[in-house]
Amino acid sequence: MEHVYIRNTADGTPESVVRGAREWQIAVEPVRWFERVAWWETAKRMPRGQGRVDIEVCQVQVRLGGNPGSALATWELVRDGAGGGWCIREEMHAVA
Repeated sequence: MEHVYIRNTADGTPESVVRGAREWQIAVEPVRWFERVAWWETAKRMPRGQGRVDIEVCQVQVRLGGNPGSALATWELVRDGAGGGWCIREEMHAVA
């Protein structure tokens, strides 16, 4: 999965997503939820020292730069448990 960086306002509200060398403005308030990690499908025991069994998912609708005329893209971002950053899990593009 590709890593991205979320920039927040001073009050902690997500305002943009940096992907590679491009900054995508968040156009609609993000939707967040948690999903259960199916660790039992790949291991017999929960990994030692890992008390977390859920992952945070954030769905954002973004547009490239500050161009209000650019098409919206919808991304599902998953928080990386190791470093706390975000990765793109799924990407959908809207028709302009």
